[in-house]
Amino acid sequence: MNYTFLVYAVLSMGGIGLFFSILITLANKKLHVEEDPRIELINDLLPGANCGSCGYGGCANFAENLAGEKSQLSDCPVCGAEAAEKIAQILGVDVETGERKVAIVMCQGGDGVVKKKADYEGIQSCIGATFVSGGERACNYGCIGYGDCVAVCPFDAIYMNDKGIPVVDRVKCTGCGNCVEACPRNVIEMHPISHHVFVLCRNEDSGKNSRAVCKAACIACKICEKAVDGVGFTVENNLVIVDHDRYTKELVLPTEKCPTKCIVIVGEADEA
Repeated sequence: MNYTFLVYAVLSMGGIGLFFSILITLANKKLHVEEDPRIELINDLLPGANCGSCGYGGCANFAENLAGEKSQLSDCPVCGAEAAEKIAQILGVDVETGERKVAIVMCQGGDGVVKKKADYEGIQSCIGATFVSGGERACNYGCIGYGDCVAVCPFDAIYMNDKGIPVVDRVKCTGCGNCVEACPRNVIEMHPISHHVFVLCRNEDSGKNSRAVCKAACIACKICEKAVDGVGFTVENNLVIVDHDRYTKELVLPTEKCPTKCIVIVGEADEA
């Protein structure tokens, strides 16, 4: 056996390995970028839900952009006031606080309230149903009822009630907006926590046609508008519009006069 050849082979391979090791070491020193120590501190204070409502790929990515001054803390609607204050101190900036927003489901047309147009046997997904027949409910404006919004909520702030309508827990809701994006009917809206009076209907058909498919639909009767002389409540496109800027505690709410009870008070009305 030729041991000389074996020795040369080992030395050659070792030399090549040593050469590339030195090359990698030099490249690492040359190209190494020090990570901003603030990134880890900021990431630890962020919610960690990776909900994407800030527009970035996750909390870690958002933390990098915050430290790099490429984004603002206000871009994260989920971050609490205490955490925001600490992050602002790390960044050396002032906290920009705004009123917390929560999701509102603008529909009451659940099972037993809205008429059925067919027995739907397709995929149990709101988006999937829109490509077939819109589900089994006869209202083309209301909640389809298959819970896509519940599935995308990372904070367990939405659940389906016994009528197949999503209900938002205003305490748990962080205002991330994932449920709004998931709803193909645009039934879910984001509102400041101080908004309490809502018309839970999106049906823009005539009063006769909307009432024909749903017991809780707005029928554009204008009883509410007349009750308050048009202050805070007006009818447009067969729907009552609530002017939250004009609404005050002194305004007499026309909730009892609404024939379909589509005007509701959500939360504590005296906070409005």
